[in-house]
Amino acid sequence: MKVRPLAAVAVAAVATSVLGFAFAQTPAPAAKPAAAPAALSDNLPVPPPPKIEGKAWVLMDYATGQVLAGENYDAQVEPASITKVMTSYVVAAEMQAGKVKGTDPVMMSEHAWREGGAGTEGSYSGFEVNKTAPLLEMEKGMVVQSGNDAAIALAEHVAGSEDAFASLMNAYAARVGMKSSHFVNPHGLSEEGHVSTARDLAQLGRALIRDFPEAYSYNKIKEYTVGPITQRNRNLLLWRDPSVDGIKTGHHSGAGYCLMASAKRGDQRLISVVMGSTSENQRAVDSQALLNWGFRFYETHRLYDANKAISKQKVWKGAADEVQLGVDAPLLVSTPRGKYAQLKPSMDIPKTLVAPIAKGQKIGTVKVTLDGKVVAQRPLVALSAVEEGGFFKRMWDELMMWWDS
Repeated sequence: MKVRPLAAVAVAAVATSVLGFAFAQTPAPAAKPAAAPAALSDNLPVPPPPKIEGKAWVLMDYATGQVLAGENYDAQVEPASITKVMTSYVVAAEMQAGKVKGTDPVMMSEHAWREGGAGTEGSYSGFEVNKTAPLLEMEKGMVVQSGNDAAIALAEHVAGSEDAFASLMNAYAARVGMKSSHFVNPHGLSEEGHVSTARDLAQLGRALIRDFPEAYSYNKIKEYTVGPITQRNRNLLLWRDPSVDGIKTGHHSGAGYCLMASAKRGDQRLISVVMGSTSENQRAVDSQALLNWGFRFYETHRLYDANKAISKQKVWKGAADEVQLGVDAPLLVSTPRGKYAQLKPSMDIPKTLVAPIAKGQKIGTVKVTLDGKVVAQRPLVALSAVEEGGFFKRMWDELMMWWDS
């Protein structure tokens, strides 16, 4: 990710319009490459993404959450074992809350063993029935080996039952912005009402990487041993591309072959999700092609830092005469390579601001457009409080406001 501080894209001036809004000027153009062919290529459109064999797919920029390409990515599909990423998120969140610990002994119950163990057609971890293993070992058995038995055992330990754990899954899914997903079990075997979308799963991947990096790191483990059984991670990209460090595969007859992958090259990270592919190799080939396309043709920029002034605005009837406005979190944007200088930021701010103003109070919006389309926007907030001024200050400003009107 190219980090460009606020100074590089600072607003030169803010003009107040007769309609009562202020508009920020375009940032300073990025430096142009010296070679003419490179400059010419900047004006070419981004070529279409590779053809993907699957029911639904998406490529998302990790830093911004922008969808760079996709097809049917809001269609509900069966998530298969990619479900276990949601299970990992819940376990990590409950650990962070102090409700369970990584050293907890987790029982491989008879139910977990019968429903997801070696006697079933699905993937299993190999932990012995009616014996315990530390929670973190059980989780690695679920993540690396895609053990359905381990997923059930973890659900029972964290919430008492699969049904109760599914309620936690849906609560956390809503919290991370998964708008079209509903989970019924912790493992992803086909069950009525157990659905997600490619976009939701990419958002889940972002959330796991951002919120629980240690739990995420288990996804790059290439093989794991439980007792006499060593199994390989089914994500073939871990062997083919050193920049790939996750995330999860899935497969059953109803879902087809699925893969949620993530790679980091330099400061830029991308997440791909391919659902309903035709084979284990095809899902890997398509995911690799998507990641390569995204890294080749897109880049991420930091336009504004959190809690740094973007604009100063006049305040009436206040103990101070102005307030600084900024964003409460970094504002980043993904653009086609070479298009940075064409970004156009603007600010919509009320013409008249009157004290008192609270710190963090929303005052307008900053938007960034490219080729006439909004690619990012964020509320502008007051970076400090402005208390109400004294009696004479308020009366004087009341007079001046009347005069200006």
